[in-house]
Amino acid sequence: MSQKKEQIQALFLWESPVYLRIGRGMLETVEGPYEALVYLSTRWPAERGPYYDRAKAACNEVVEAYGSVTEARDAFIAAAIEVRILA
Repeated sequence: MSQKKEQIQALFLWESPVYLRIGRGMLETVEGPYEALVYLSTRWPAERGPYYDRAKAACNEVVEAYGSVTEARDAFIAAAIEVRILA
């Protein structure tokens, strides 16, 4: 991971993590928008809707240093509810 991405990840953590359960797997923790982008890109179920797109955009805006951390968290939670993986 680049130094810039590590700094962004450390700066923009959510006040409280979001917990997911994908399939029958273990409880997983997402602590900020950078981690959320990784989940949205690599771990997300195949089902994707408008909340997925908004979450990805909102988290990307934070990583690019011009979005709201709170809005990104809310969008990520909505996307997790949409595909029934919010724990």
